[in-house]
Amino acid sequence: MQTNLLQIGTNWLGFDEVKTSIQKKSSLHISDEAKQKIITCRNYLDNKLSSTNSLFYGINTGFGFLQNVQIDSTQTEQLQYNLLMSHACGLGEEVPHDIVRLMLLLKIKSLSYGNSGVQLKTVERLIEMYNQNVLPIIYTQGSLGASGDLAPLSHLSLPLIGLGEVFFKEKKYKSSDVLKELQWQPVQLQSKEGLALINGTQFMSAYGMYCLYKANHLIMMADLITALSYDAFDCSNEALHPLIHSIRSHKGQVDTATVIRDYLKGSSIISRKKQQVQDPYSFRCVPQVHGATKDVFNYVENIFVKEINSVTDNPNIFPEEDCIVSGGNFHGQPLAMSLDFLAIAMSELANISERRIYQLISGQRNLPLFLVKEPGLNSGFMIPQYTAAGIVSENKQLCTPSSVDSISSSNNQEDHVSMGANAATKCLRVINNVEKILAIELMSAVQALDFRRPLQSSSVIESLVTAFREKVSFNEQDRVLHNDMKSAIQFIADYSL
Repeated sequence: MQTNLLQIGTNWLGFDEVKTSIQKKSSLHISDEAKQKIITCRNYLDNKLSSTNSLFYGINTGFGFLQNVQIDSTQTEQLQYNLLMSHACGLGEEVPHDIVRLMLLLKIKSLSYGNSGVQLKTVERLIEMYNQNVLPIIYTQGSLGASGDLAPLSHLSLPLIGLGEVFFKEKKYKSSDVLKELQWQPVQLQSKEGLALINGTQFMSAYGMYCLYKANHLIMMADLITALSYDAFDCSNEALHPLIHSIRSHKGQVDTATVIRDYLKGSSIISRKKQQVQDPYSFRCVPQVHGATKDVFNYVENIFVKEINSVTDNPNIFPEEDCIVSGGNFHGQPLAMSLDFLAIAMSELANISERRIYQLISGQRNLPLFLVKEPGLNSGFMIPQYTAAGIVSENKQLCTPSSVDSISSSNNQEDHVSMGANAATKCLRVINNVEKILAIELMSAVQALDFRRPLQSSSVIESLVTAFREKVSFNEQDRVLHNDMKSAIQFIADYSL
């Protein structure tokens, strides 16, 4: 397993560093500056609590609607322990391991600024969990995305106190058993720590960063597969002409036209005279459609990178200003809206891809009906298009925004919530669906291109086809296409230019 060292502190954590942490399973190291900020904040909080009888939300009071219930100083540790237990109410599927690792990384990052009041040993234990690949079992359902991701982050934090379950060395264990094996003592939580751990947007933001990671690759693959489909359907390259895009200069549109032109350079198919005057919109308008998705991607990336470099628990502590103030940085509205937007944008890549699949199997432009010899005896690629159409329809349903919903909670104290956690999980479902549809287009386009032989596409496209044919052979006659489709999905996930 490849590793790289990622320093966590007040330095900016960028998208490229997050991608590297996913791909290479980074190890974390906390900077000396961050350590000192955490220690300073903790000492300030301890001194403040010992020198005043003032009430501070969640530190010496109850939570949510119970904010006015004062907690005796002798019970503050039990208060934080109870908080983690009582809020670990997740249900549903288990969160994928790569996203759990991101949750750990982003929680550590948020705590590193020294505005949360945690002990240094708490942050160091989270780092040890990340570095040792001790991954808490977390569930996809339970967060309203407004008081922070309370339920998911409670499950993330349970192993600190020896509760819950973890995935470790390819198996699921009780956290207490893994703590014994690693000779780790449970952390004795101090005042404010439980709240600092479970307030925050790290479930939403981890999902969002993972969605961006996958979307970034699929956007590139969508352009490449489209270029392949251009030649497979014998399209004209006129719609890619730079003059067209110079007079409607959206960045994503201009970039897409340039990229696809470059992919097709040297193709003997694209350069030959065409019979048609224009191509269908699913080909002709790719720069406009893919380009709009890219512009949304860039907007959403900016929102999420800002979020992962923020402090999102409550209350916030400012030692230099002698200030402890309660607010709402945990509210996920910017993330919820961005995740809804990203889901819509990515779904359109699948929507237009399915239309290209339909054109490829339609029997036009000297291609056989359903891309198979002896159609009728063979159904060929008829039913993969059905599958793609069904998945596109599912995406349309999933793209109903979560961020427009709100259900009051905590006896109406928390009376507006973002539902950003739901936006996060369904955004990933949409993106996984996009991957499936692009795989069906790839499989169809390679099959169609083989009917153009001996004509050759560009070197970039021919390299793609050669690599794909090592995984999926030409379809001479009907066979179980499920296996080819699964291979095509994995091929897309693994392929790089």
